[in-house]
Amino acid sequence: MRVDILTLFPEMFSGVLGHSILQRAEEKKAVSYRVTNFREFADNKHKTVDDYPYGGGAGMVLKPQPIFDAVASLTEQTNEANPRIILLCPQGERYTQKKAEELAEEKHLIFICGHYEGYDERIRTHLVTDEISIGDYVLTGGELGAMVVIDSVVRLLPEVLGKEESHQQDSFSTGLLEHPHYTRPADFRGMKVPDTLMSGNHKLIEEWRTKESLRRTLERRPDLLESVELTKEQMKWLEEIKKEIK
Repeated sequence: MRVDILTLFPEMFSGVLGHSILQRAEEKKAVSYRVTNFREFADNKHKTVDDYPYGGGAGMVLKPQPIFDAVASLTEQTNEANPRIILLCPQGERYTQKKAEELAEEKHLIFICGHYEGYDERIRTHLVTDEISIGDYVLTGGELGAMVVIDSVVRLLPEVLGKEESHQQDSFSTGLLEHPHYTRPADFRGMKVPDTLMSGNHKLIEEWRTKESLRRTLERRPDLLESVELTKEQMKWLEEIKKEIK
């Protein structure tokens, strides 16, 4: 996968892309990153990329020309006919694990990170393929949102994580929140690991994990249960958990 990032502040990405899983993914050649300052594509001598909004109002609006030309340059370099061009903005669709899994199937992602009051609407309507919001709040720019999306996508690429199962049981990947985890020591200051996890009985362990995943989802994100498809056994466990909680 190739990941291109268009931003006015490219230095913000060096720490994120150069460490941990994102760095290892590039070392394994699962992904390549390129961060571009789209101010370089401004067609005026002052290299301005924003202007006052038509109709008046507060703030400045990003002009279409630098961003259109920057995207055209990137697509010419890769010869990728249909890259996903992603705009980070509060008006976009709410980002989910399902969306991350969808984007992880692509060969080329281009992220547009804006600043100022907003984007010229022609960028939305004639250039981008996806508008994404990472939550119902406003940030000073799209850079942090892009970092979140890139991290969540890259970790899903083949061989990036140590084991493929590492992400298959993550929260939201199954539609439920992830079950609790424990490690050594078995007894830490009187707080003990559940006996089931130390039993060596894989069937019972898997059953315990599923039940605890259901319990955590019911307690913390009951809305997720409305869209997840449960087996008859899981539905039975869920009803038992509801009675326990009451």
